[in-house]
Amino acid sequence: MAFVVSSGELAVTGAGVTPGYAAMPLPAAPWEYETIWRTQPQVRTVIGFLARNIAQLGIHTFRRVSDTDRERLTDHALPRLLAEPMPGMTQYRFVERIVSDVALYDDWYGIKLKLNGQLRILPVPPSLIRPYGGNWIRPEYYETAGGRDFGVDEVIHVHGYSPDNLSVGSSPIESLRELLLESSEAAKQRAQMWRSGARLTGVLVRPADAPEWGPKDKARFREMWRSFASGGGAEGGTPLLEDGMDYKPVGFNPEQAQYIEARKLTREEVSAAYFIPPPLIGILDHATYSNIKEQHAHLYQDTLGPWMVMLQQEIAGQILPDLPGSNTDVYCEFNIDSKLRGSFEEQAVAASTATGRPWMTVNETRARNNLPSIEGGDSLITPMNVTEGGLASPRDTAPEPEALPKARGLALVKSGRPAELGTVVGARAALETSLVRFTERAAGKLLTAAGAKADGMPDLLALWAAGSEDRIAQLSALLADHGYQLAQLGAWEVLEVHNPDAENWSAEVMLAWILAAAQTHAEQHEDAGLMAVTRVQEAGGDGWRESLRGASDAWVSAAVTRAATASTELRSFGGHDAASASGLLKKIWRTGGRNPRPSHKAQDGEAVSLDDVFSNGLRWPGDGSGKTAELVNCNCTLDYAKED
Repeated sequence: MAFVVSSGELAVTGAGVTPGYAAMPLPAAPWEYETIWRTQPQVRTVIGFLARNIAQLGIHTFRRVSDTDRERLTDHALPRLLAEPMPGMTQYRFVERIVSDVALYDDWYGIKLKLNGQLRILPVPPSLIRPYGGNWIRPEYYETAGGRDFGVDEVIHVHGYSPDNLSVGSSPIESLRELLLESSEAAKQRAQMWRSGARLTGVLVRPADAPEWGPKDKARFREMWRSFASGGGAEGGTPLLEDGMDYKPVGFNPEQAQYIEARKLTREEVSAAYFIPPPLIGILDHATYSNIKEQHAHLYQDTLGPWMVMLQQEIAGQILPDLPGSNTDVYCEFNIDSKLRGSFEEQAVAASTATGRPWMTVNETRARNNLPSIEGGDSLITPMNVTEGGLASPRDTAPEPEALPKARGLALVKSGRPAELGTVVGARAALETSLVRFTERAAGKLLTAAGAKADGMPDLLALWAAGSEDRIAQLSALLADHGYQLAQLGAWEVLEVHNPDAENWSAEVMLAWILAAAQTHAEQHEDAGLMAVTRVQEAGGDGWRESLRGASDAWVSAAVTRAATASTELRSFGGHDAASASGLLKKIWRTGGRNPRPSHKAQDGEAVSLDDVFSNGLRWPGDGSGKTAELVNCNCTLDYAKED
């Protein structure tokens, strides 16, 4: 390979020596592209979007050890070169210039230098260098504005597609030239309008029966109008029209010209030429939270993905072979992992669910918050209420990842002590009130939709199905919100007796299980309403409206029962979770309520080990894995003891 050997003097490239270079017979007109970039905000916005988003990623270098193993290289010549391609140049600026030049010119040039024995890369603006001679496959050499020629092996040339040769690219700006010219002319017209006091051109019309003007009258009026028009209306005041004269505008007014729409269309066309979704560059006409979020995920796959693959391969093909040392199986990749990951909350839940235990050490967490490490903070502490596969593990029934966003927007009750959380009685009442009100609103919407139909009974099942998904999502969120509070209150009933310092216990660990339980209760409550509506649909008849109102009332009553059942389960789970974390080994069933079912009354005082089930098959009162007959309206509780 060939290099330009220099002791630090870079003027040999001709950089900055531009007089007369523009007159050279270049294959394109790069100085025009520079003008377009400087004067067209749409082009600058789109190219800047591409360059900034790719440059911020950073490039990591790896060695392929085997098909299943990779080694990150930090002391290799390639990562050192990319970290500082030239003295004082950062990797961000280097990548930003490559992407900007390729996006604007479809060409990027870098000259290989050896400074003090080390390979360096000098980016050269495409307006100062060009391929010369040769054929359509390969140029003979590269010529610079300063008259210095460089061999093909001395230049790194990254370019795009051209239909007639393999040695240069064809700028996307060429396909946008007419559109940008139209936008430029419209901008000039707008500027002219504002210089004229925001007045459009027009003519003065004088009635045919107006008295004849003499030379002095014409000169006087002409001078008055010239004084008015010369200052755009600002210096000449208000013109006085005589003898019934009228002003007739000629040309487009701003509304007819659709200036704003035209500018927006130009930006849309430019973004389309570079394959960028319009909402990502500020065109929000059809943007929603969900589609912007999805487009952000696609950005690093469909929009920027081809750019990154191209640059990775160009680095491997044109730079890596010139570096010293062993380059076998060495490659580089842009670091897009941080951009494609979910939020920290989603990552934490997924990682904890996958491992079945906490996945960060104390010092790792402190480092994320810019805090110094502490002694003993490098070991992975596993709270006792997180097991790798036991019966009571919150991860055993963790929700699927797609279910988590439904509860992410909640203002969940924060973890705290009972004084901050309230009382169990208050929390149960709050859940019942919220669930009943929700059910009443949902039933009312169904009655309204059914009553708005034409005579005759509508398809009630179709009306029900239309809102089912939204109802379940809202129900899950409501139940998770109240459930987190109830589970914590149940936990503190045990902690205050056996473990006041809450050692080895974490409230947040319960959240995944609570979300799954909330989803189950929401689906069961939805099924109760569906069964009631189905009975009305199947019965039919002229009295369907009264039957539907009765079904709605029954669903509201079911909400009271559902709230009691869910409250018992969540409170019991919280206590069981705290008992496991506190090292308790035995649990005792305590029958509660005014009219307990016979099976529960019979097992009052029954004791089993913490990981075992009671004679009715339940792990705790309200256990959702048990039979429905054992769960509904259960008000029993558990006591715990250390001895088995």
